[in-house]
Amino acid sequence: MAAMAGTAERKLKLWELVLRCLVLGLGAAAAALVATDSQTQTFFSMERRARFTDMKALVLLVAANGAAAGYSLLQAGRCAVAMARGGGLSSRALAWAVFSGDQLLAYAMLAATAAALQSSLLGKLGQPELQWMGICGLYAAFCRQVSVALACAVVAVLATVLLASFSAFNLFRLYGGVRGGCKGSSPARNGATW
Repeated sequence: MAAMAGTAERKLKLWELVLRCLVLGLGAAAAALVATDSQTQTFFSMERRARFTDMKALVLLVAANGAAAGYSLLQAGRCAVAMARGGGLSSRALAWAVFSGDQLLAYAMLAATAAALQSSLLGKLGQPELQWMGICGLYAAFCRQVSVALACAVVAVLATVLLASFSAFNLFRLYGGVRGGCKGSSPARNGATW
């Protein structure tokens, strides 16, 4: 029974590290794709350039994904060190810090990605009721690169939601000790080891 629990612990730690690396890679890719995206078109001998700074939701997407990549790099390092040492989140203060950081990251990434998706749909489809035309017909390469970045951001958001669930699980199992003298409960069995 203890060997199975140890195997499950290692698998959980490994999945957390994989998800953090996934957020790191996809967040950095999304931020880089959007930040380097621009396209110039000539209309009636006037050049117009589309940049990500023209749409504030894309600026927010770059900031959120850049922050997610940096935070994930730090957390992936913490996870790798914890796996190498065989320990983990035994400190409630550290568990609360990781939980809070993961929750904040998940909400920020979700908000930034949703705003960028909505703005991008408006850019692609326009708003016929207001006689706004879509601009992706004019700036096709710009829109394609933003689309790839949004796909990366959506997968990164899903990974951050899973990580938030992992950190919640890791935090709240630290509080699973003996309650009211329940038989068969011991802090060693119910406490977290990472």
